[in-house]
Amino acid sequence: MKITSIDQLDLNKKYTYADYLTWQFEEMVELIRGKVFRMSPAPGAYHQEISGNLYGIIWTFLKGKSCKAFPAPFDVVLPLPDNQQSNDKITTVVQPDICVLCDLSNIIDGKCKGAPDWVIEILSKSTANKDLTEKFVLYQSAGVKEYWIVHPHEGTILPYRLDESGEYQLVRKTPYVSGEKVPVGVFEGFEIIVQEVFGE
Repeated sequence: MKITSIDQLDLNKKYTYADYLTWQFEEMVELIRGKVFRMSPAPGAYHQEISGNLYGIIWTFLKGKSCKAFPAPFDVVLPLPDNQQSNDKITTVVQPDICVLCDLSNIIDGKCKGAPDWVIEILSKSTANKDLTEKFVLYQSAGVKEYWIVHPHEGTILPYRLDESGEYQLVRKTPYVSGEKVPVGVFEGFEIIVQEVFGE
């Protein structure tokens, strides 16, 4: 049976990546450990402005370099912790607001298959809990080296980096705020000015 509407799915059921590839509806969803998460409502104007600012800063820095930045919507297929790689076993597909990849061989069929080097999520009311909990654990277990959580209404950036044991640690205990620069761990010497992210 063709799945042309999310309403045809049983949201209490677990699905595989192979299932995800067959769905033919326009609504954006994420698949986290087999569970379907809606991504609606669509991001608001301020969220998109912040995303655009960040992407522009990162794109400019990466121009001419081997790494590339990808804004949402862009499928990132993450392996389960046991690293089973077949389509039937991968059950996590997320769409980070921005991700940066340096191993471009991970781009297969227009999707990222494997952990990006750097992921940025911009919080909204509908996604905050997922970004702070489920995605935090997913990105950590998948080996995403750096994970930034951007709080639009607080105007803050909270960067995490993987330590030697594979666990996220805060770069510092307090978030970065206007007037400060956030160091990017995956690119030595690259800093992002907070007020350039959130605007005046």
